[in-house]
This record gives sequence, C-alpha cells and structure tokens, in this order.
Amino acid sequence: MLTALSIRGIILIEQLDMAFEPGFTALTGETGAGKSILLDALGLALGQRSQAGLVAAGFDQASVTACFAPAPDHPAFGLMAEQGIDEADEIILRRVVMKDGRSRAFVNDQVVGTGLQRQIGALLVEIQGQHEQIGLLDPAQQGAILDTYGGLGRIKARVTEAWSAWQSARTALREAVAAEEENRKDEDWLRHAVDELSKASPEPGEEERLAAERLDLQQQERYAAAIASAMTEIAPAERRTPGIAARVRNALRALERVTSNTETGRQRALSEAMATLIRAEETLAEAEMLLTRLNGDLDLDTRKLERVEERLFDLRALARKHNVAVAELAELKERLAGRLASVERGEALIAELKEAVGAARRHYVEAASGLSAARQSAATKLTRAVAEQLAPLRLGKARFVVDLVSLPEPNWGPNGVESAQFLIATNPGHAPAPLARIVSGGESSRLLLALKVVLAAASTIPTLVFDEIDSGVGGATAAAVGERLAMLAQSVQVLAVTHSPQVAAFAGSHLRILKQSTREKAFTSVDVLGDAERREEIARMLAGETVTEAARSAADVLLRTRMQMEQGLL
Repeated sequence: MLTALSIRGIILIEQLDMAFEPGFTALTGETGAGKSILLDALGLALGQRSQAGLVAAGFDQASVTACFAPAPDHPAFGLMAEQGIDEADEIILRRVVMKDGRSRAFVNDQVVGTGLQRQIGALLVEIQGQHEQIGLLDPAQQGAILDTYGGLGRIKARVTEAWSAWQSARTALREAVAAEEENRKDEDWLRHAVDELSKASPEPGEEERLAAERLDLQQQERYAAAIASAMTEIAPAERRTPGIAARVRNALRALERVTSNTETGRQRALSEAMATLIRAEETLAEAEMLLTRLNGDLDLDTRKLERVEERLFDLRALARKHNVAVAELAELKERLAGRLASVERGEALIAELKEAVGAARRHYVEAASGLSAARQSAATKLTRAVAEQLAPLRLGKARFVVDLVSLPEPNWGPNGVESAQFLIATNPGHAPAPLARIVSGGESSRLLLALKVVLAAASTIPTLVFDEIDSGVGGATAAAVGERLAMLAQSVQVLAVTHSPQVAAFAGSHLRILKQSTREKAFTSVDVLGDAERREEIARMLAGETVTEAARSAADVLLRTRMQMEQGLL
C-alpha cells in the first residue's frame, strides 16, 4: 500500500507531506483546490511523463517521493531483484523534474530509467480516471484476469507444460528431417570419413601421450649416443686408433722398461708416476665397465621412435584434414558415426519422432480442452457476479459478456486454444463491444468499479486510485459507488478523489484539499479530518457555502450508513 507521499516544488504545492492509511480514503475539496495537481504529482513518482510546467515559480526543480509497503512476495520485489536493486522492506519511488522538463528517476535511492520506474509503479498503483485506459480495458490482459479470477493457475500450468513438450517434439522432428536430408547428401563422404577414422582409431589424450613418449625416446637416443662416444674415447673399437686406456697402458710399459736401469733417486720418482698411471688405468677400466652396464640397461629400440613419430604425423594430418584438433578426433569419429547411423535408420527415427509429435499434440489438446471448460465456467461465474453489481450503479440495462473465441491452430499457444475478451452492451438491442469502446466516461468508470469489486481477490495491485468516479451521478447511485469502493477497500487500498458526499461518507479516512491565497501566491494544503471536521466537510458538500443544521443532520445519516455497512462487512 501507499504509506506516504512527499512533494516539493510542484506548482501550487511547494511543500507537502502526506501519510495514508489502509482501506478507503476520500480526498475532497472545492473545484480548483489542487486535486488534479496532487494526482499528477503521484503520477510523476510512478514514472509517468514529466512536464516543465509542473515546477513551481522560484524553484529550480521539483521532486515527488512515494513510499510503499507491499507484501514480501509482491511481484515488484521480484522485478527489482532482476534489475539489481537492493532489497528492502519498502519501495521508495522518487522523481526529480527540472524546469526544462528533464527528469531523473530513483527506486530505493538507486538511479533507474523512467521505463523501469513506470513498470514498478504499474505493479503498485492503478490510477483510474474518467477517460483513462487501465489493465481491465486492455484485451491482452483480460484472459489472464479471467484465469486468475477462476483460480485456473494449475490447469493453465499443465497446458503451458504440454505446449512446451509439444513444441520440443516438433523441434526435434524438424531437426531430424533437416539432418536426414543433409546426411543423405553426405552419405558417401560420411562412410569414407568414418572408415578412415575407425582405422586410425584415435584415442582421447593420445597426442599428449605420444608426444611425451617421443620426447623420452629422443632423450634415450641422445643418452645412448653420449655413452657410445664416451666409450669410444676410452676404448675405441678400431685398433688403429688407440683410446685413452690404451695410451695409459703404453705409457706404463714405457716406464717399466727403464725402471731397473734408473738411479735410486730417479727410481723413486718413476715409481710414483707409475703408481699414478696404474690408478688411472684402474679408474678407466671401472668407467668403461660402468658405461658398458649403462649401455646394456638402455634397451634402446630405434624402430619404436620411428613408429611413434609416424603415428603422431598420421594423427595430425588427419586432424588437419577434418579441421579439428587431434584431441577432438575421437569425438569426431563418434559424431560422424552417429550421423551415418542416422542415415541408415533415418526413416525409422523420423517415424518415431512423428509419432512423438502426434502424442504430444494430443496431450496438449486434452489439457487445453480442460482449460477451455474451466474458463467457460469461470466466464459464466464472472458474468453473473458483474451483473449483480451493475444495477445499483445505474447500469441495470447494461449487459456484460466474457467472449471466449476459439483460435485457429496456428495461433494456439502456451495459454491455450482460445482468447478471452470482456464485452459490454450499455443499451438494450446493442451488440456487445469491447470495454474500451464505451463512450461515456461515467459509465466506463462505474463498470470498471463493478469489475474491480468482483475481481478484487484476483488483483496483485495493492493501491487503486479513482478520480471522480462519481461524475454525473448522485443520490442512491452515488451511495452505491461509495459502498462498492468500501467493499473494494476490504481487499486493497482505495484512494478516491470525489465531489460526492455519499461517496466520501463511506471512506474510512478523509483528507480535505484546500487552496489558500496570499498577496504573493496561492498554494494547496491537505488536512486530515477528524470525526467532527469530517461531518462538517460532508455537510458542506451537501449544502454548499452555507452549511445548515439540516445539512449536518444529513451528513450524520450518511456517516451512520457507512458505520452500519462496516459492521455488516466485519
């Protein structure tokens, strides 16, 4: 519900803060007091188009802030969450308008586009003027309104689910037919490609495994070559080219030949040299033994590296041919094999899918037929309920009809196989016509009030604003309007701008709008009326400028009528 409205810098309303109560609130005041300006200001906060002329003289900008306290599960919170607006217990819509007509919109102090503000505002407030079109007049929404009134949510959900399944089956069939046609064109190529890939038999992760194996084999070859080179240096296979070990032995033999003929001092030095050569010979022999052992441990298969490189080359060539990565070859083989299998069993698959489409269609038609029957029952119930409300509103000759029109199959959809439209014939002998074509603003407002009363439980909009819904009626008809506004206020918050004392008397809260003037300017103020002030205001509305005791007594009668009705409602 709307809890507060703050206005700054609007023409006639330089500063105004209003608080609102649940239930039915009447806004009264003399013509020209500023009631229309007040509604225009509320409209600004709801995202309606701004006008430069609304900014009061002496102000650079005007602002309007409307505060709402909807139920926690209200759709407006869901919309705000989708748009990334911070969660809160209340919703605050604010609009700032510059002198040149430019404006900025805010939702919970976050800057938003006026379009989003208008969307949120439409979920919170519905303003019904004499010549305004609202949701009930929109044929596109009337089907959903009927479904909500009839409590057809579960049945409709089954239809939507069946429609989705049918469309999915149709899509699968279309795709299968298109694929079968395409596969038929490529059948020879598919057979060759599948045969080639099957022979290659690529495995997932094979390229990485082969690359690692090749690197290991290459390293082994380099290792073996290094060992062979080292062994050649120590002891070459060719006798004509002595190695290090042979040269060490030759050096040792040369020294041994002169050892016996050497003086004692020199003999000692030669012995040390020979001992060193002996150690070198032993070390070289040990090194040769180790290298021989290492070479034997390698178990090098020179053909294996060739086979690995050939396999890598073949896989990469195949991948280039099919314009895929090597890692995708296995998946490609499965996919092409699937296409080839589809070719081979294409007709059988398409026959199966056609049967699935037929079954899904039959299921949808069955569900939609159930929804159609439920809608017909709800339409009959709604027609009777609205008819009961029309006579007291001086619309007794009017005939309200819910027209359910069967749709051709191409127009079937997730909402069923028919459209619903609200029609009205305001005079006997006239054919019913769409609600939006009603010429009389008063008739339109009263008819929509009747609908609102009947559909109150089906509405998610928590605040309804009526602007002079009593225009052109008085007496018992005005009292009937007031009574129905009070009935409506049992389900939603109702604000009504009215000139009718009968309507105002049925309100639970009463605000009086006054236009006051000084030498410099005129301005509008709003008073919250207590019981005594309210009695006087209703008496003024009955009598005019001069309030008589008779008018006060008549006001008492009207107020007692409201109290009696409230007791009956409670």
